[in-house]
Amino acid sequence: MALTRDAVLTALKTVADPATGQDIVSAGIVRALNVDDDSVRFVVEVAQDQSQAYLPVRQAAEDAVKALGAVSVSAVMTAHSAPKPPPDLKAAGKPKQSGPDRIPGVDRIVAIASGKGGVGKSTVSANLACALAAEGRRVGLLDADVYGPSQPRMLGVSGRPASPDGKTILPMRNFGVTMMSMGLMVNEGQAVVWRGPMLMGALQQMMMQVQWGALDVLLVDLPPGTGDVQMTLSQKASVDGAIVVSTPQDVALLDARKGINMFNQMSVPIVGLIENMSTHICSNCGHEEHIFGHGGVATEARKLGVPLLAEIPLHLDIRKAADGGAPIVVSQPDAPQADVFRKLARDLIDAGKA
Repeated sequence: MALTRDAVLTALKTVADPATGQDIVSAGIVRALNVDDDSVRFVVEVAQDQSQAYLPVRQAAEDAVKALGAVSVSAVMTAHSAPKPPPDLKAAGKPKQSGPDRIPGVDRIVAIASGKGGVGKSTVSANLACALAAEGRRVGLLDADVYGPSQPRMLGVSGRPASPDGKTILPMRNFGVTMMSMGLMVNEGQAVVWRGPMLMGALQQMMMQVQWGALDVLLVDLPPGTGDVQMTLSQKASVDGAIVVSTPQDVALLDARKGINMFNQMSVPIVGLIENMSTHICSNCGHEEHIFGHGGVATEARKLGVPLLAEIPLHLDIRKAADGGAPIVVSQPDAPQADVFRKLARDLIDAGKA
């Protein structure tokens, strides 16, 4: 018999919140509850300095739901930062802050970013990851676009990541790429309705609690814009560089400049720029046209004094390969469109960036 949301909530109300004395539902620390037949997922959100103390609470919550007959129960604990006192404006100098951490086993972290959506950043990330793997690099890909994860579809990965001890997560792997994404934790088509603290907690878990193993480079596919995810990544992890993807059109470049400015403020070096959808060649007549303009990203790269890493064409095969779950680097390795990504990977390796 399928479980109901009300039944699950009733079971969770039998678990006490040690901080307030209320049950965990009334205390408001149970979030993002999802009940799908006999599978239940929810988040337990606690203060950052109380995460260890709440491990028994999370276990008790899982046990209470399993007692209803649930076959699969997943309770993810996220921690938001405790409120900080106002700064002492009279104190001399700046307060010391803990710097970003290295992810164990990961040599380099490279962020793949864009100022706006729809410029093909995730497609570039998936193909670059596969191209680096084809060149013999140990590659990881973190899909940090929590609200719109696309890497599970592009890399043909499905299923739920396992957790052998309830603390660490085993990532998925395909085409030589080790991958983790919020898209693996929720049903396809299900919206992630989270506020900033939960989002940042989930990102930190995917960075620091995933068993990435030994990697030469971890690519981080960021969401578009300059929001919480970008700031959390730059502040919590030691990012070695950022690649900014844009189309040539002026509107995309306006937003790309904002992304570049953000990385400059966060002291993350710009590895280079990529012009995606640079040109289109008609498959019938061979006519080449620049649908979104041409050369805008190259001009911007010259202004910034950073390399133009690649000019990637707008081609139907690239899109079809991504939608089909095997990037063109894998599905058509000898195609000219795949060679663009292979050259990009070799150039980054030669430059010591990946």
